[in-house]
Amino acid sequence: MKVAILGTRGIPASYSGFETAAEQLAGRLSARGHEVVVYCRPHVVDRRLTEHVGARLVHLPTLRNKYLDTFTHTLLSSLHAARNVKPDVALFFIAGNSPLCLVTRTAGIPTVINVDGLDSDRSKWPPFAKAYLRFAERNAPRWADTALTDSHAVAEIFEQRYGRRIGVVPYGVEDPGQPATGTLERLGLEARRYVLFVGRLEPENNPHVLVEAFSRISAAAARDMKLVVVGGAPYADEYIRTVHRRGDPRVVFPGYVFGPGYWELQRNAYAFCAPTEVGGTHPVILEAMAAGNCVLVNDHAPNVETVGDAGLTFSGEEGVPSLARQLERLLADPQLVEGMRERARERARRYSWEAVTDQYESLLQRAVSARGPGPLPAELVSPR
Repeated sequence: MKVAILGTRGIPASYSGFETAAEQLAGRLSARGHEVVVYCRPHVVDRRLTEHVGARLVHLPTLRNKYLDTFTHTLLSSLHAARNVKPDVALFFIAGNSPLCLVTRTAGIPTVINVDGLDSDRSKWPPFAKAYLRFAERNAPRWADTALTDSHAVAEIFEQRYGRRIGVVPYGVEDPGQPATGTLERLGLEARRYVLFVGRLEPENNPHVLVEAFSRISAAAARDMKLVVVGGAPYADEYIRTVHRRGDPRVVFPGYVFGPGYWELQRNAYAFCAPTEVGGTHPVILEAMAAGNCVLVNDHAPNVETVGDAGLTFSGEEGVPSLARQLERLLADPQLVEGMRERARERARRYSWEAVTDQYESLLQRAVSARGPGPLPAELVSPR
């Protein structure tokens, strides 16, 4: 089976959960004997890289604009896939790309789209962008052969909002077991002496809420721990400056950290906090659990679904005061934190990338089979 993956920034993963999913699926499907093609953006992936984890990389241009980057690159990718690659099946990510599923479907290519966590709910989008994304989300099941998301909670919201039930395949997780790299030493950190945040520094992920909540906790109550805020975001410079200004000297902003350094930070944190209020199954939450972290999340329904009884929650509606109270509770109770670590590891085992790849492989194969000639009508079958 030849599979084209479209709609992400490309691989190797260096930005978000979409790219991590694309990289994991590309590598594992390739290892199973499938031919995989991943479309990449030139400002993210080095054009000289033509293959990664067994997948072929295709580099196409784009318009570097907050509102047009994804759409223009995916448009060119879908045209290239239809005319040049001609895969057996196309796998798109992100609901905003759903109109482009028509390009591959019109070319006779079975098409699947993962709408992720309903991007239209993100506060970073102005009204016209939200309206477009609602339009794209509503029509994704009609324009693709198969539409899915990564969370049952999101699937329920989708059904309530648009009257259509879509499939669910969660994101996966795998702790690569890489050794320490000296990242803690470079950042002036000590193991189990910091609270960790990882994510895009955008309003709906609420790093500003976490920074403000942490600033309300005295150094004595925090037991002299630090807060480490890992991440960044394109087109969000002013917001990022606002987050930085809310911090105090106990807050460390290292920017992006990937690979072994990232896992070193995950494994050695005292606790991990995900205050995000949108999206579905966030890979960083799964990775925190796989690393054996005590996890504290916003009580946004998909977050609660992800952590189950293996994490703690704070009230997203109340915001800073609720988060500050829960942080103080964790900081004051190391035994509670240690008890949550094993729960987190155990729950993370449910989300193996091998199991997720099994589901995607089956789904893609069904999409291909559904486009076949199908069985003959009963009246045309000769009796034996």
